Amino acid sequence: MTDIVFQAANVTPSPRQVAWQELEFIAFIHFTVNSFTNREWGDGTADPSGFNPTEFDAAQWVNICRDAGMKMLVLTVKHHDGFCLWPSRFTDHTVRNSPWKNGRGDIVREVADACREGGIKFGVYVSPWDRHEPCYGDSPVYNDFFRNQLRELLTNYGPVYDVWFDGACGEGPNGKMQSYDWDSYYALIRELQPDAVISVLGPDVRWCGNEAGETRASEWSVVPARMFDQATIAADSQQAEHDTAALQAIPWHAQDLGGRDAIRNESELMWFPAETNTSIRPGWFYHPDQDDKVKSLAHLLDVYYGSVGGNSVFLLNLPPDTRGLIHENDARRVRELGALIRATFRHNLAAGGTATASEVRGDDSAYAASNIIDGNKKTYWSPEDGTTAATIEFDLGEERVFNRAMLQEQIRVGQRIESFGLDVWDGTGWREIAKATTVGYKRLLRFDDVRGRRVRVRILESRVCPTLSNFGLFHAPSPE
Repeated sequence: MTDIVFQAANVTPSPRQVAWQELEFIAFIHFTVNSFTNREWGDGTADPSGFNPTEFDAAQWVNICRDAGMKMLVLTVKHHDGFCLWPSRFTDHTVRNSPWKNGRGDIVREVADACREGGIKFGVYVSPWDRHEPCYGDSPVYNDFFRNQLRELLTNYGPVYDVWFDGACGEGPNGKMQSYDWDSYYALIRELQPDAVISVLGPDVRWCGNEAGETRASEWSVVPARMFDQATIAADSQQAEHDTAALQAIPWHAQDLGGRDAIRNESELMWFPAETNTSIRPGWFYHPDQDDKVKSLAHLLDVYYGSVGGNSVFLLNLPPDTRGLIHENDARRVRELGALIRATFRHNLAAGGTATASEVRGDDSAYAASNIIDGNKKTYWSPEDGTTAATIEFDLGEERVFNRAMLQEQIRVGQRIESFGLDVWDGTGWREIAKATTVGYKRLLRFDDVRGRRVRVRILESRVCPTLSNFGLFHAPSPE
């Protein structure tokens, strides 16, 4: 085993990264003056008088997200047009100068309060690119301006669990480009909201690389640290462009950012998990001509299984309309999705059975195979150090019919499993019904109906001794 592979197996997430991963399915809400001008990107010249969501209802947003099973709402508090959904003291381009609630409203406050009351977490997307602000492009001055806005958002609205940056950078009203002081932004977030992950252009969560919801067959949370080395990217833009072009030439399902070949020549690695984002419609903001273009239930299920079931978090955008409400078509579809997910995973057919492993670390109950089905996300099974292949057999107690399986590693001690197979005993021998590569936080498998009492997981390759903290078998209702 090479030193870098051993190192990769022992890189672990921060508590905030674990908490974020456990959310699994979260909402994006794109809402600003663009929703009223029927544009995707505003240029900063739109008059705030056009913003007037007369039926705005933050509780409706939260209720729909909760019905779908989403556990956090990330609101676009400021997009590239610079319009602020809160009455910022540092610009006039805000809800304060809109007719909505006679300029006395605050979208951010109402959404943050509704999230707390509804029992889901609250996050903010705030664009550093500001096409309205006159000082954008005067780098030191604008960096002060942006930090002031961050401070408002992170001190006036209670707990914030995600600060989402997309890193867009273009010209401001003065025709100049801005140099963002990322380190100071990150330091301020850590000071004011230490439990918040900093996403996408941040050190905690990376973008999967596309906005279509496409996912990789092997998604590693441990990747080369240079993927987040902004200084290296800035200093060697040609190399960055070459790496990006080479990656884009590979089909998404075949890309492997953290496999042995990808890390072989690296000197530093980091825990940098992927988030898979897409919109329920073709656009990110509301457009009336897309009311009949909401993604199908089958499409959204594919994204769910590929993301949540592929060691990622699913961030689905629900764009409110000009009333200030999530449209009925979007609400209906995402509620259908939530209902089907709940119906599928409500009953774990492996719970209440027994589990035996080919090997247990030190023959110690602290690492017993029974930990895999005890319902405790902190306990886990593991074999001895040096063991990189093992088998765990589950006896369900009676014959069951199932068509979905779930595996979870104990990511608090690292991501290790590289490949595995799933078998069922058919009365005369073991028959393979599914196989995959990485597990990570969660791997979901789909297959045709299988009937059996005994099931086994064969861990074929692992970087060091593997772990499993959870295993489940389920039956998805038809149709799915």
